[in-house]
Amino acid sequence: MFKLFRRIALIEGITTILLFFIAMPVKYIGGNPVLVPPVGMIHGVAFLVYIAAMFAAFRGRDIKPNEWVRTTLAAFIPLGTFVNDPFLKRKEQELTQ
Repeated sequence: MFKLFRRIALIEGITTILLFFIAMPVKYIGGNPVLVPPVGMIHGVAFLVYIAAMFAAFRGRDIKPNEWVRTTLAAFIPLGTFVNDPFLKRKEQELTQ
């Protein structure tokens, strides 16, 4: 489940980049809001899947409260899921040994 969660986290991070660095600039700088609704919807779904997958991957494992908080906050910060991925990789390796 951890490997799947890491993939979902990367997808969530990619949708964040698309929304914040492509769709929103096109809206606010270019004056064309056409990309925001579809990209925003995709990002919203990816975020919800990320949170659900985090609970599934972390529940019942030796995950400290600050690690839950760190991983949750990573979804709210642009590029946060990418910065958090090495931590998740280490945690995955610890839990599979």
